[in-house]
Amino acid sequence: MSHADRTDLPSRPGAAGSRMAWAKINLTLHATGQRSDGYHLLDSLVVRAGIGDELRVAPSDRLSLTISGPGAAGVPTDARNLVLKAAALLDADQGRGAALHLVKNLPAAAGIGGGSADAAAALQLLAAHWDLVLPENSAQLGADVPVCLADGPQRMRGVGDLLTPLPALPACHLVLVNPRVDVPTPSVFAALDNKTQPAMPEVLPEFSALAEFVDFLRGQRNDLAAPAIARAPVIAVCLEALDDALLARMSGSGATCFGIYETTAQAEAARARIADAKPNWWVATGPVLGA
Repeated sequence: MSHADRTDLPSRPGAAGSRMAWAKINLTLHATGQRSDGYHLLDSLVVRAGIGDELRVAPSDRLSLTISGPGAAGVPTDARNLVLKAAALLDADQGRGAALHLVKNLPAAAGIGGGSADAAAALQLLAAHWDLVLPENSAQLGADVPVCLADGPQRMRGVGDLLTPLPALPACHLVLVNPRVDVPTPSVFAALDNKTQPAMPEVLPEFSALAEFVDFLRGQRNDLAAPAIARAPVIAVCLEALDDALLARMSGSGATCFGIYETTAQAEAARARIADAKPNWWVATGPVLGA
C-alpha cells in the first residue's frame, strides 16, 4: 500500500474514515530572532515524510479516543491529548460525538511534529465527519499544527505562522533515526547562544535535480543542532549512523535525525543496517511527500 492510498476521509458526513498524520521534517531550521514575549522566530524548509501515525473515526454519540501501536505507551487518552484538543476546538462546545482511534507509530517529543500532525489529522478528519470547515485558529493547538495541515513542502517563518507553499521538490527518500532520548524543546532553545542568525535566501531556488537540492541544503543549517547535541551527545552518533546519506541533519529540536537518499532501495538498506546495529533505536523510512 502506498502512502497515497492510506488516507480515506469520510465519504459523507457521519461516515467512518481515516487520515494519516505524516511526520514533519525540518530540512533546515534557522533561528532568526526572538520576540519580546519569548517566542523564537524561525526560517525553515519543512516537508512531510510518508511515515506517520494513523487516525481513524467511526460514528458515535459521544467523543472518545483510544490508542494502539508501538508508540502508544504513556500517550494520554484524555483531554491532554492534542487529538481531543483539536476535536474540542472544532466542536466549539456543541457536544458532537465521534469514536477516534489513533495508531501511534511516531515517537513522542522527537522533533518531527508527532502530536501536531495528530492534531492536524484530527481537524481534517473530523471536519469531514462533522461537515464543518477547518478553523482559522489552528495555531492555538501548537505552532506546528498549521504546517501539518499541508502535505506539500512549505517555507515556515515567524513563529510558525507564516507559511509559503513551495514547488515540488526532486523525488527522494528519508531515513529517520531517533535514539529514544528526551530532548525538551524549551531547554534546547534556552541553550542557543545566538538567537538572531541569518535566514535562508529571500527567494528560494527551484530545483530540477536532487543533487542540486542537496547542495542547496548543505549551505543551510539547523541552528538547534549544537545545543541539542550538547544536551544529548547520542544525537551525533545518529548523524554518524547516516554517513552514507546524501545529507544527514537533525530535525527540529531533536532528537530525530534524517538522512536523504535517492532511491527506495538505498533508504531501505540504510534503515535495515541501522536497525540491526541499534535495535533499541527507532528507525523508519519513507518518501518525501509532494516531491
